[in-house]
Amino acid sequence: MPREIITIQVGQCGNQIGWRFWDLALREHASRGILFDDAMSSFFLFDEKHQILKARALLIDTEQGVINQLLKSEVGELFDNTQLLNEVSGAGNNWAQGFYDYGTNYKEKILSQINTVLEQCDSPQCFLIPHSIGGGTGSGLGSYIVNILGEYYQDIFKFTLSVFPSKDDDVITSPYNSVLSLNHLINNADCVLPVDNESLIEIVNNVKSQNKKTSKNIFGKKNDDNNDQKKKPYDEMNSIVAHLLSSLTCSMRFEGTLDVDINDITMNLVPFPRQHFIMSSLSPLYHVLDQKLEPRRTEQIFDDVFNSDFQLIKCDNFNQGIYFATALIARGNLTVSDLMYNIEKKKNKINTVSWNHEGFKIGLCSQPPVNMKYGLLCLSNNTAITDCFKRMSDRFMLLYKHKAHLHHFSNYIPENEQNIFDEAIENLNTLIVDYQTAQFKKVNKINKNLTPVI
Repeated sequence: MPREIITIQVGQCGNQIGWRFWDLALREHASRGILFDDAMSSFFLFDEKHQILKARALLIDTEQGVINQLLKSEVGELFDNTQLLNEVSGAGNNWAQGFYDYGTNYKEKILSQINTVLEQCDSPQCFLIPHSIGGGTGSGLGSYIVNILGEYYQDIFKFTLSVFPSKDDDVITSPYNSVLSLNHLINNADCVLPVDNESLIEIVNNVKSQNKKTSKNIFGKKNDDNNDQKKKPYDEMNSIVAHLLSSLTCSMRFEGTLDVDINDITMNLVPFPRQHFIMSSLSPLYHVLDQKLEPRRTEQIFDDVFNSDFQLIKCDNFNQGIYFATALIARGNLTVSDLMYNIEKKKNKINTVSWNHEGFKIGLCSQPPVNMKYGLLCLSNNTAITDCFKRMSDRFMLLYKHKAHLHHFSNYIPENEQNIFDEAIENLNTLIVDYQTAQFKKVNKINKNLTPVI
């Protein structure tokens, strides 16, 4: 029987991603023509009394707008009042308000709601937390929730889907919010999957530019496709993230030749506890955006996922990054021989650490992505992620050296924790050094699970 995954979507961004994810999950399982089976039990509970599906999820926000819209949507019936926690005032783009104010005041209610969801599970394996780290609720309350999960549910994995701020982010306090949030993700999460809007926007526009029927990008004034006109700009970007989550969990829900679950991902991709930030890429992507393009060949999708243009997080030094380990999760009409052939081609073309040249974990799930014959997800632990960390550190210091805007935070931070800014930036800079030095570590015994297993 599949093990359960509990989704806790936090803040406006987290709930928008969750909205697209639950829509995709319903379509994915509906394509099999089954009302409810074991495959669905990972994410859904079947309410026999009312004969409806319920999501194993909590929806948390300090504003009501997005959650109210979600509840009125086609996926709204998946949730009831016991799964909701929302306020009206917001967190004012202030990590400290989200963490110390809302976190402290709502701790008992959040724990009660989590326990209610857990009581409906037979074997919970993972908490999955989509959120952003640039605003107030996603960063502050999101990192607070990760903390209490680590404190009260140590035996359950904590995976976050964390939206990092882009270079041109216009929230003045986002450098503070991001570094303060990362401080807790470094210490308490088991695995962090970072994405950013800059990469997602480029992917959407690159895919659409290949379609001759589409004349404008997602922020253009006009689009030839009537369906595109009805979509919100961020729907397509969030759909890409939803497909990431779907492919991440496909082997836990469907049959396949080689299964990969949450434990396999942490075991194979996180050689050192603090270095648990995993970069991701997907191919093909045109089906995600409902674009009518020629199907990608098998060799092309393998090239795609090692190309910076398909990465869901923007790192300028991606091509120079060193791989600690890589997981390739294939779906649909692909074979083990396809995987092994293309892995052998890639081994000599990418930079890997000296102590793990065979660092590939592979999975093969028989269920293809929606409306596709096959698809491929690449997860990699790569030193290129330090480019993002350095950018955050630099932006943080531009403000912090002048003590700019600190008074907004100090109003919520307890007096005995006012040094949290120094601790957070030191922790982030130490993580950068950890990544830079780990590639040179001597490992006496390499985990056998890191090699391709057939």
